[in-house]
Amino acid sequence: MKIEGSVAVVTGANRGIGLAFAQALLARGAAKVYAGVRRPEDFTEPGLEPLRLDVTDHDQVAAAARAVPDATIVVNNAGIQAGPALLEGPLDGARRELEVNYLGTWAVSRAFAPVLAAGGGGALVNMLSVASWRSTERFPSYAASKAAQWSLTNALRVALRDQGTLVVGVHVGWVDTDATVRVDEPKTEPAEVAAQTMDAIARDESEVLVDDTARRVRAALSGPLDLLYPAL
Repeated sequence: MKIEGSVAVVTGANRGIGLAFAQALLARGAAKVYAGVRRPEDFTEPGLEPLRLDVTDHDQVAAAARAVPDATIVVNNAGIQAGPALLEGPLDGARRELEVNYLGTWAVSRAFAPVLAAGGGGALVNMLSVASWRSTERFPSYAASKAAQWSLTNALRVALRDQGTLVVGVHVGWVDTDATVRVDEPKTEPAEVAAQTMDAIARDESEVLVDDTARRVRAALSGPLDLLYPAL
């Protein structure tokens, strides 16, 4: 679909990948980009329209859909990593991850689906992860929430096909953000994630495999289990 002239909403747009998405949309010619943030009064990024949006607050989600009735691109980027290790720690963080990463994406997608339909279909983008396909002992609940989000993305692809909505899933390994500052692994810049996603929207492509890790893990899904988990 055409990004130039579009009206976009990006959740979790105050920093990191979300801010990169919002800036990329603006740079590609979007007429207006709404940055979904919890505290719009503190958001002063030039060219972006702050929109109060906590994806776990269904009243705010509904209000956002009413506030942007002409949205043609919606990016579900809001996400957290807060869960425990596999065999220790309270489960409160795991529940929070599901609320934000999975149910938050569901709530926003559900609220904006009729808005996108009214505008001719548009695009719905879900920021996923290689963790959608491969879990670890260190971040099992985050991976579970992302696996659920990927499943939801596939359901949305089927459900929204008839209304002409392009549903895009974006998968990537480590990204250089505040959340990964202590991770000593190769990382992709948020701007690169956003750029490849913009290209996919423009080409009507439903899946973005940003880095080698995403491409390798995606390919391993069709092979024996030890391709995903060599320790087995």
